[in-house]
Amino acid sequence: MKSILKLMLVLACFFASTFIVLKLTGILSIEAIESWLQFAQSLNTFLVALVVITLLFLDLFVAVPTLTLALLAGYFLGPLAGSFSAIIGMLLAGLAGYWISFYFGDGLLNKLLKTQTERASAVSTFKARGPVIILLSRASPILPEVSACMAGLTKMPFKAFILYWLLSIVPYAIIAAYAGSASTLENPKPAIYAAIGLAGFFWTSWWIFRRTTSKKIKTLSM
Repeated sequence: MKSILKLMLVLACFFASTFIVLKLTGILSIEAIESWLQFAQSLNTFLVALVVITLLFLDLFVAVPTLTLALLAGYFLGPLAGSFSAIIGMLLAGLAGYWISFYFGDGLLNKLLKTQTERASAVSTFKARGPVIILLSRASPILPEVSACMAGLTKMPFKAFILYWLLSIVPYAIIAAYAGSASTLENPKPAIYAAIGLAGFFWTSWWIFRRTTSKKIKTLSM
């Protein structure tokens, strides 16, 4: 368990550092993103979808507010185009994270985990718990990128990864985009309720998962 936590911590620190830098510079603030979408909408609706997809794809490299983007996608594009754009963007980010880590992650794996035993432990642990981690990864702004990279690093079968990834992002994007489309400046309640509901569901599910996992570990160690 320590091996996989070490890997996930390093990846999380990397993504967190990009989030802090962008937060301090204000380059990808919510206000900036909203102004870009408004400008794109004044030119062409297709450009709005392209901006949403691009920003969600870039979430793999620089942490961006995914839920806010999905809500704004629905607000500017409507429920269908908004959810489709959000799904495509998150799908591309997951695919890139998986394949980049699959082909180039061995160096990081070998550098952080010096022994074959540690590497084997990390792989077996993620094989056992990886599906749940991917499904519940939306509980944290950084966990989705980490889980996609971990799936590639540990060579999770692609069919399994894409199944769990789609199960994670499709309902999430549809709910967020629909709530965004139902919201207005005068009545932002649908977006607020969706944000609270999604965050609450994933955080509660993640807490239950962590609690159940820790109990199993304690039982096995006794």
